Amino acid sequence: MAQVLIIDDDKIFASLLAEVVTEMGHLPMMTFNLRDGLKEAKAVNFQVILLDVNLPDGSGLTQMPRLRDLCPSAEIIIITAYGDRNGAELALESGAWDYIQKTDSVSKVNLSLARAIQYVETSRNGEAVIPDIDLEGIIGRSLKLRTCFRRLAQAARSAASVLISGETGTGKELFARAVHRNSKRAAGPFVTVDCASLTPTLVESQLFGHEKGAFTGADRKMDGLITQANGGTLFLDEIGELPLLVQNAFLRVLQDKRYRPVGGSRELESDFRTVAATNRNLAAMAASGAFRGDLLYRLRSLSIELPPLREHPEDIPELALFYTAKLCRRYGIPVKSISPEYLEHLAVYTWPGNIRDLVNSMEGAIADSFDEPVLYPKHLPTNIRLHFINSDNSDNGDILPRQFLPTLKNAREAAVIKAEEQYLRRLMREVNGDIQEGCRLSGLSRPQLYAQLKKHNIAGKDHSRSR
Repeated sequence: MAQVLIIDDDKIFASLLAEVVTEMGHLPMMTFNLRDGLKEAKAVNFQVILLDVNLPDGSGLTQMPRLRDLCPSAEIIIITAYGDRNGAELALESGAWDYIQKTDSVSKVNLSLARAIQYVETSRNGEAVIPDIDLEGIIGRSLKLRTCFRRLAQAARSAASVLISGETGTGKELFARAVHRNSKRAAGPFVTVDCASLTPTLVESQLFGHEKGAFTGADRKMDGLITQANGGTLFLDEIGELPLLVQNAFLRVLQDKRYRPVGGSRELESDFRTVAATNRNLAAMAASGAFRGDLLYRLRSLSIELPPLREHPEDIPELALFYTAKLCRRYGIPVKSISPEYLEHLAVYTWPGNIRDLVNSMEGAIADSFDEPVLYPKHLPTNIRLHFINSDNSDNGDILPRQFLPTLKNAREAAVIKAEEQYLRRLMREVNGDIQEGCRLSGLSRPQLYAQLKKHNIAGKDHSRSR
């Protein structure tokens, strides 16, 4: 027997849905607003959620990621009184099982509900959790990112083409590499095609390769990027910049995995999986004729929409901790502490360049505070500080969690680095900087001790060489 949550402010219709659920032999739970619905989803592991769109305290569509996080085993069926093409698209892209209008027949609701329950009970055994996937380099645990992780896991298990969309700097290439790294093609090559930088006159040669003498300057045979991707993944970065003429040729390659090098007399084959990324609205481009619609359909068998950083600021503390440690190691300096005020400034800013913008600003702050142990707002660029001053920052508690726990990996790494530094500074004080005596006390070889001192920017004296 499945448990079904109904969230609908129309009490008569909610009761009708409850009767349908009961007649099917399952247990319904009715709520009439999002607040109560979220509360029930947190308390009970429902198999299916029947969700209205227009509710007294918000939109059901916008709360889908939160419902999924609270109740990960549930399939969500959207039921609305207002048919909306855009709403249906958003619901399906967010992972809804179905999108049904209240004017549809009861039998349609019954069938959709039955199939969803059957799917949960037989395919997932009632437990829909994110599979154990390698997320190296992808930082964050917000609801929006966890929705993306589920899509990433689905893409990694599949052989279908994947389209990753999102604003500049949201981490599209990181997700593309994660799809490849977690797939059956992980041992194969990951070949990146920067569609924005392809040379118009040589684009076909760059993609498909060419034979010797195919054109002026072709003094030798060259394999194209598609050949190089054989057995692995072809990552088409900024696919929206691919010229229309090349789109025509590339469509056939996606369909048949066959292509002809420039100047070649026979077709070749390449077994590759396509992952594409874009910061543009390809659907709108296709509608205007700027992008081939049939190519778009081929590219987005599966899609992952990455959120801009301003929509998940709760991930900023973890991002700040991770990149502070990483950047300090790059500069060869001790890992800096971060003041709460510094984090507040980061959390309030809107980050038009997203994570890339955040990292660039943090790198500037670390360079500015090179010899100082703590990062303060004064180390940030003026535009970020002005934004904080001019914004209503009295409610930062809603943006930045009061208590922040980093991942165990990041916390362990930061603790080890700090402990190493403290030990080495005490060691050098105890031996008055004498490297030979430091080696004796620490048990490290001379090269090991030198490497550690250099890593933490600590001076030592090699008295043995001056004797």
